[in-house]
Amino acid sequence: MQFDNQSIRPNSDLRRSAREQLKGNWGTAILLCLIFSMICSLPSAIPYLGPIIGILLAGPLTLGLYKCFLKLIRHEPFIFENLFDGFKNFSTTLVAQLLVILFVFLWSLLLIIPGIIASYRYFMVFYIINDNPEISAMEALNKSKEMMIGFKWKLFCLQLSFIGWSLLAILSLCIGYLWLIPYIYASFANFYENIKNAELTENSSTEFIKM
Repeated sequence: MQFDNQSIRPNSDLRRSAREQLKGNWGTAILLCLIFSMICSLPSAIPYLGPIIGILLAGPLTLGLYKCFLKLIRHEPFIFENLFDGFKNFSTTLVAQLLVILFVFLWSLLLIIPGIIASYRYFMVFYIINDNPEISAMEALNKSKEMMIGFKWKLFCLQLSFIGWSLLAILSLCIGYLWLIPYIYASFANFYENIKNAELTENSSTEFIKM
């Protein structure tokens, strides 16, 4: 779907919004990301079953984290317990996680580039599940593919724009990542929100013209 260029915000604008939305919320966002990272890293210490446990946790926790950052950018209240809300939709998040891993792996068998493109194609999956709890995993993947048409390069450039900040974080003995990671997640949430709203606006305009 093609959108009016005026409805798609430049990446610099998305990052600026992220910084503004994080004002007064840095401590909460940093702690949220730390808890998420700690829980996700725990299974690696468990022999044999660690990878399986990691996969079981990844989907629900990712959904919970994305939910928190969507609430942040939408100026909605959230609590740390929201990080675990993904377990309320455990089966969908698990299947979605497995399907994304499978499809990216299969595309990667061809060449590295197709695998990278596939990962961008499914970037929106957990955001979509958050906003549509009744959707199936496969429907979420298909919806993500549709939403990302024409925006994979934009997402790549958004990710690339954080390289300088990442280098500074490394020079600070990685302490800077405490601020950088929430900044990245907030920017990604704005990326999704912008495309979603642009799509809704375009669909509304199309329906109005049909009338």
